[in-house]
Amino acid sequence: MSEVSVRERIEGVLAELRPFFQSDGGDVEFVEMTDQGVVRVRLMGACHNCPSSTQTMQHGIKIALQEVMPEVTAVEGL
Repeated sequence: MSEVSVRERIEGVLAELRPFFQSDGGDVEFVEMTDQGVVRVRLMGACHNCPSSTQTMQHGIKIALQEVMPEVTAVEGL
């Protein structure tokens, strides 16, 4: 049995969230996870300039990721 990579686990969570972003005219892309557990994402489309993007990352993406990956310490947008 092969271990699921960090990227695959993060991409899986983002795939579940993606319809919410797309319904608002945006999208989200995984960029990297640092050794300190910081997940960096790129918000695209309408989500890129959205005034609620910080809340979306901290209260949406971060919480969803931490349910699957407790090692996630923060989510940052690029």
